[in-house]
Amino acid sequence: MDFELSEEQTAIQEMAAAFAAEELTPHAVDWDQRKFFPVDTLRKAGELGFGGIYVRDDIGGSGLSRLDAVIIFEALAKGCPSIAAYISIQNMCVWMIDQFGSNEQRERWAPKLVSTEFLASSYYQQSRGDRKTSLVLALQSAKQAAAKSPQFGFAWERVAELEFSFGHNGAAEEAQPA
Repeated sequence: MDFELSEEQTAIQEMAAAFAAEELTPHAVDWDQRKFFPVDTLRKAGELGFGGIYVRDDIGGSGLSRLDAVIIFEALAKGCPSIAAYISIQNMCVWMIDQFGSNEQRERWAPKLVSTEFLASSYYQQSRGDRKTSLVLALQSAKQAAAKSPQFGFAWERVAELEFSFGHNGAAEEAQPA
């Protein structure tokens, strides 16, 4: 088994490492101390394709593999583990829409998430009695606000909430706007 990176993977790693060195490392400690969430930096990451790494390219994703994503996340984490973790969550959320959303949802929401125009968060909720688990994706439009949120340093404007429900048989039901 060959554990060497391909030329393409090496180029991807170098691009992510350069982004981390230029955009993340110089600011990571300050962002952490101020509890600041760098939306502009996330938008720059989206321009490089980091908002939809393993999302299909027909909706703007990079169409790369999970291994490619790990290479990117590792390089970004060297610059700022918090931002690397968030970008991994962003990717998971847009991938859920790509995989389980309707065509209308994929076309409506995924391109804005891939570009990081919209940012995503998620949480799981367990329904009582029916053995159903849902993954709820809260799609946000990040708007800079005069009144700073103490947690993130900006205000969230919720634009949609999609819920993916997984029944006891493991099948995913089609996502519906909440």
